[in-house]
Amino acid sequence: MTNTATTRQTERTQVMVNSFIRSVYNWMAFGLALTGVVAYFTAHNPTMQQLIFGNRMVFFGLIIAELGMVFYLSARIQKMEASTATGLFLLYAAVNGLTLSFIFLVYTGTSIAQVFFICAATFVACSIYGMTTKRDLTSWGNFLFMGLIGIIIASVVNIFMQSAAMQMIISYIGVLVFVGLTAYDTQKLKNMAMTQPADIEAGVVRKGAIMGALSLYLDFINLFIMLLHIFGGRE
Repeated sequence: MTNTATTRQTERTQVMVNSFIRSVYNWMAFGLALTGVVAYFTAHNPTMQQLIFGNRMVFFGLIIAELGMVFYLSARIQKMEASTATGLFLLYAAVNGLTLSFIFLVYTGTSIAQVFFICAATFVACSIYGMTTKRDLTSWGNFLFMGLIGIIIASVVNIFMQSAAMQMIISYIGVLVFVGLTAYDTQKLKNMAMTQPADIEAGVVRKGAIMGALSLYLDFINLFIMLLHIFGGRE
């Protein structure tokens, strides 16, 4: 009887883990699709192009708004409703589409499609590794966070330097960092799913899935941009 109960508990836990992980990836995919649609239509709308890229105040205002939404969602998600967290995530994905519309103006459609598939394949491989490896990736966290801070600082400096060589170096390092973060975040989400209590509320699960989707969404978007700098063909 004990073995039967243990088996049932294991099966129930696995179902919960699979359901949670599936929800995370579904929301991430929906966010990416929303970003892509908004970016495409913005890039093909002269009025929107002029509004966003013709006025630096608007463009940088959108960037600040994006950062604010990410920080607010991360800090306050435990205190907000699941529907609010979901709406904020989707709003962030849409606003990100506005600012990322520049890629359709700078790079050819063919190279964007090619880099997207390269990024998707790389992301899937890293996620599978993070999901299946028995190695504890927790120790990667601090190292990857330091790498991320370094990329941000170098990118800000390069805004003023406008160095193509530095941008390429940043991109190669960025690929390594976000490949690592994808595997790290995937394993963290798996561990989160496995430690959820059986009686956890649906709203709490939804909020966890949204935060997980945001983490993987950011990993994917940043990896895509870094690969685009390296392999993208300009118009």
